[in-house]
Amino acid sequence: MKRVLLGFLAFVLLIVAATAVWLYTPDLPREEVEALYLRDPGDYREIAGQRLHVRVEGEGPAVVLIHGFGSSLLTWDAWARDLATDHRVVRFDLPGHGLSGPAPDDDYGIDRSVALIGALLDALGLERATLVGNSLGGLAAWRFAAARPDRVEKLVLIAAGGFVPPGAAYGQRIEVPPAFRAMRSVLPESMVRASLASMYGDPARLDPETVRRYWTMMRAPGVRDALVRRLEDFTTEDPVPLLARIPAPTLVMWGARDVMVPATDAARFAGALPDARVVIWPDLGHVPMEEAPERTLADLRAFLAGVPVGTAPAAVPAP
Repeated sequence: MKRVLLGFLAFVLLIVAATAVWLYTPDLPREEVEALYLRDPGDYREIAGQRLHVRVEGEGPAVVLIHGFGSSLLTWDAWARDLATDHRVVRFDLPGHGLSGPAPDDDYGIDRSVALIGALLDALGLERATLVGNSLGGLAAWRFAAARPDRVEKLVLIAAGGFVPPGAAYGQRIEVPPAFRAMRSVLPESMVRASLASMYGDPARLDPETVRRYWTMMRAPGVRDALVRRLEDFTTEDPVPLLARIPAPTLVMWGARDVMVPATDAARFAGALPDARVVIWPDLGHVPMEEAPERTLADLRAFLAGVPVGTAPAAVPAP
């Protein structure tokens, strides 16, 4: 009997070991990721001590596009192609995302992101620009607009971070789930697909190439470690006093089916900003510019052109 039990235990351990080996997802060689997604070696720039992956396209009024957590500058591809016909479009991978690589000083705080935006504008010779940010990028955009209102022409917040859920407190670090920490070594493509599907209002709009792009970029050297570190250090402060400092005309854009940041936050932003309008799409999720680029771009272009768009704060519709 003892021999049978030992044999069974050995079999179980063998299955566990085989499963671990099968699920193990190592980083990809940087050269492999660059071969797919680096347009030009000149897109690497040294900005304030950080090697940033930056793309600058087109001529005209400057528009800076800032992606969200776990994403990259490629999330803006459709918008950038169109906007570059009559704007100078600037987009970049935040530290620890895409091809920018980890932060040399291990600083992933929002103040560091704000400083990088200013340093990037300086490096490109831009005195003022319109800032457009999604999720984490939205948080960085409005925090920069609050700190340097003189440098922001207009502001566009797409499912932006900043408010905590009712009952939660500002200034507290979040508890990083063990499952998220485990992605450092285990990240099957199916996991990325499921995560992305939850961010779309209609998962049927999620195409395989988008899934493959996210999966590949997250396996660039150091990205997963950096994402965990960013979450470990993430805190936010009461946004209302800071938002009140932003004079720039602001468009708040949201998908009503957003399960990451609730669309009810659109009204909270609009109520705190001095000059805001709101657009809510009933069928879209957390990355509306990626899920339905043509429709969302039409609203953005109207705002950039000064055409009335959206709803005033006093009449913000419930999502």
